Amino acid sequence: MGDTERSLLSDKPIPGPERLVFALDVPSAEEARRWVDALGDAVHFYKLGLELFMAGGYFELLDHLVRRGKQVFVDLKFFDVPETVAAAVRQLRNRGARFATVHGNDGMIDAACREKGDLKVLAVTALTSLDQGDLRDLGFTVSVEKLVLSRAKRALAYGCDGVVSSGLEARALRASLGSRFLIVSPGIRPVENRTTDDQKRVVTVRQAFLAGADYVVVGRPIRDASDPRAAARAIQDEIAELFPANHAA
Repeated sequence: MGDTERSLLSDKPIPGPERLVFALDVPSAEEARRWVDALGDAVHFYKLGLELFMAGGYFELLDHLVRRGKQVFVDLKFFDVPETVAAAVRQLRNRGARFATVHGNDGMIDAACREKGDLKVLAVTALTSLDQGDLRDLGFTVSVEKLVLSRAKRALAYGCDGVVSSGLEARALRASLGSRFLIVSPGIRPVENRTTDDQKRVVTVRQAFLAGADYVVVGRPIRDASDPRAAARAIQDEIAELFPANHAA
């Protein structure tokens, strides 16, 4: 790989195996624990979203993961009255999670960042399930890239540690805003699986990292594989090729 191709690769001191985040999008905490056992040392970082939150046992699962030495991404996309968002982040910040998401306006983002402590707050820019047509339906007249860039600028100005963004926009974010903030990229798909589900703005693992992502979030390509642990290992091997210096498992 040439220097030009590698120029946007993250140089943050992130342990290589933690750059893969597995989306625990399953219907119960019990099933989530079975997935953690099955994936073993192939996955070190887990995203806990709304489905698990509504299933019950969410914080017990978070505590379980922390006790096992796993990293946790609380993806609840806080959106409410700013003081309510602040109170929610204040409740979460000492639970051992690494990341939490906020998906709101300036006031909500500011409130979340004021209370974050050691928790890293990520602003959601535009969901990877939305394309340009969907954004028009929501009343946005700018391109996806311009919307993502605008939201990222505002979020970082209010103290966010990074953003959640498709790898399709990561390169433009790095070009405009530099490398000092985190980019977490969901919507990761193998090329042959790009049109089989509700994710519309997708890239491969390699494309996301070469565009400047620090982490990738992967769900279905691991969960639906005939051998999920092997699928996760294959992604870890790909990450290790890109980040050989910090991929000690």
